[in-house]
Amino acid sequence: MSTDGNPLGTFLRDRRSRLDPAVFGFSGRRRTPGLRREEVAQRANISPTWYTWLEQGRGGAPSSDVLNRIANGLMLTEPEREHLFMLGLGRPPEVRYRAVEGISPRLQRLLDTFEVSPALVRTAAWDIVAWNRAATIVMTDYGKLAPEDRNVLRMLFCNPNVRNVQHDWETVARFVVGAFRADAARAGATSEIAELVEELCLASPEFKAIWQENEVIAHGEGTKRLRHPVLGDIELEYSGFAIDGRPDLNMVVYNPIDPDVVERIRRLVREKNGRP
Repeated sequence: MSTDGNPLGTFLRDRRSRLDPAVFGFSGRRRTPGLRREEVAQRANISPTWYTWLEQGRGGAPSSDVLNRIANGLMLTEPEREHLFMLGLGRPPEVRYRAVEGISPRLQRLLDTFEVSPALVRTAAWDIVAWNRAATIVMTDYGKLAPEDRNVLRMLFCNPNVRNVQHDWETVARFVVGAFRADAARAGATSEIAELVEELCLASPEFKAIWQENEVIAHGEGTKRLRHPVLGDIELEYSGFAIDGRPDLNMVVYNPIDPDVVERIRRLVREKNGRP
């Protein structure tokens, strides 16, 4: 943090000093490293005078639009952009939904450490984008499905096999729709899910009726019961985890309650892996 009473200006000066002018097509001799103020203003499409005032702690609070322009101009990371908003406005920026193109290898390795606990990562639109071996055995073998068919709502409302393994389908369906609505709003994806919602309303009168009830449900943790074709009736505790820096993603880990089920899942996982 700055000690000069202008932490926003200090942060802006520090970040522009780290950028290489040549990368952005700027030339000329410089007394100090990084971009000049007028070059940042040009990249952010704002007045050089206004940008100078921000660095000097003058001119009042900037708008969120100005801060977003500056963040883009300085090529800030998402955490840096959030910090910029906290310094300039005293609040984080509005969330911006990003389409997911898979997860990091590190996160996949984390999922794989749960040998007997099904674990998966889903988007704000409830598309499953990553899973572990236990999930393919206990939940669904997502790898055998086309990407568009890995959506939880499509499976729950349009796939009879998924519907039949639920102990209380209607309760599960209401819960999923309410949690889905909450996730989409939290991630700023309300407009992005419109096409999916329209599709499901046409495909399933039950989804349409539940959606029109406008329920919003939190889903941090709970219990799930399934009629598994091999394991029989099983009960799983689940916990949801936010992925830092990715409001569009959520990780869910399911933990079998019965020790006997735990051992049976372990045996099935090892058999699938070709291990005794």
